[in-house]
Amino acid sequence: MVDKVVLSANPTNFRECVELALQHDLGIEVMAFAFPNALDGDWKSLVADYRNQLSRVRGLITLHGPFMDMAPGSPDKLIIDATMNRYKHALQIAQELEAELVVFHANFLSQVHTEEYRLGWTRRNIDFWGTLVSYASILGVTIAIENMWEFDPYLIGDVLKTVEHPRLRACLDIGHAHLYSRLPFETWVKTAAPYLAHVHLNNNDGEDDVHRALPDGVLNYRELLEPLRALPNPPSLVLEMDRVDDMRASLPYLALGVSETE
Repeated sequence: MVDKVVLSANPTNFRECVELALQHDLGIEVMAFAFPNALDGDWKSLVADYRNQLSRVRGLITLHGPFMDMAPGSPDKLIIDATMNRYKHALQIAQELEAELVVFHANFLSQVHTEEYRLGWTRRNIDFWGTLVSYASILGVTIAIENMWEFDPYLIGDVLKTVEHPRLRACLDIGHAHLYSRLPFETWVKTAAPYLAHVHLNNNDGEDDVHRALPDGVLNYRELLEPLRALPNPPSLVLEMDRVDDMRASLPYLALGVSETE
């Protein structure tokens, strides 16, 4: 079995990631449009440049959408509208880049544990994602909701189960689940499994969300990858790290196809 591997390419390492992807037939997750300076700047020129570079890539193309201060479960309509506008913009860019999938955050406020907040947050997210996925379907793009501070997988899982749309999927961030939840990894996988399309991989020190290479941290990826590969539809695996050297150091943990160099 060959893993479907994707490299998280930020604005500073994009071209280096593309070259590594070409060597091993890997995909690219574009990070540039996760940030407001790109979305509010000359984004059309940046899209044209990226599209030219990505035309060489043979693997899966995905995009990480904006996430800072985004709140699809906010009780404030103005915040909801701002989040919707940002997310729709990212979906438009994904279509232009011919990206198959866009990762978005739900951003539950984990410090608030009241039932009232949770129920309201869930209701508002059902409305939000139901609207957004209809728009994504028109563009031919799939959405994957990523866990950030969510302390259990049911927060996002309940939204996915209620909306129940083939273009609304889950992105499991293993580092976030370890840092911000006390539930075992098996529970996260089991809950996300019916919707799981995408997984973010990186290691950390058990305290901070530092994006280290797979062998460099408290998480044992030799064990963690196996239940993901055993799923009926194994998800794509994203090496979400800042340093390309860390991505290279992580490749031995993954089952790659025949490597090619250019």
